[in-house]
Amino acid sequence: MSFVQVSALNKTYRTATGPLAVLRDLELSVERGHMVAVVGASGVGKSTLLHVLGGLDRFDSGAITIGDADLSRLSDQQVVAFRNRHIGFVFQFHHLLPEFDAVENTEMPLRIARETVSVARPKAESLLRRVGLGERLDHRPGTLSGGEQQRVAIARALVMGPALLLADEPTGDLDESTADSLHDLLREMHAERTLTSIIATHNLRLAAICDRVYRLVGGQLIPER
Repeated sequence: MSFVQVSALNKTYRTATGPLAVLRDLELSVERGHMVAVVGASGVGKSTLLHVLGGLDRFDSGAITIGDADLSRLSDQQVVAFRNRHIGFVFQFHHLLPEFDAVENTEMPLRIARETVSVARPKAESLLRRVGLGERLDHRPGTLSGGEQQRVAIARALVMGPALLLADEPTGDLDESTADSLHDLLREMHAERTLTSIIATHNLRLAAICDRVYRLVGGQLIPER
């Protein structure tokens, strides 16, 4: 049975020039443990798809089921609680808090969930060491390279132990060599933590390491591999 099941998904935005249909009766099925890439031109709706999958934005009609949870049946408050516990996000821009160091940024989801420092701190430090930042634990984002900042963002996305990882152009702002090292890290973390991952990307090298590749065209997903 699929871990992520999307059926007849529709999302339309109101614009000054009229309705803009971004997702149109979109269908997607992702098996547990699979790593899926969504490719497509800029502006076709890849980010919108990830946002509605992760409960950051509501969809107009259709159904999204993640595990046993039917997002269409959850209240806004329940969606927030589900997202924080079961979904990790990585964005193109890391969105780290500049006044906090790497450990503090990584443990933030745990602290928001009212976890104690004595529990949150070791989890954050362990993850940062795993992503190669053992020597940067007390560094603030402004003293880290772009690749290091994104490694912190990956650790932060995984610190709650989510089942689903959603990544929106996670290496889009990095040079090729740094991006390749992040691709390897994403694949390793996906396997080690038994994640189900959906990645929106322009990077064909990242798409190539995924189990399935879909192209978003005209509001629908077309399987490429």
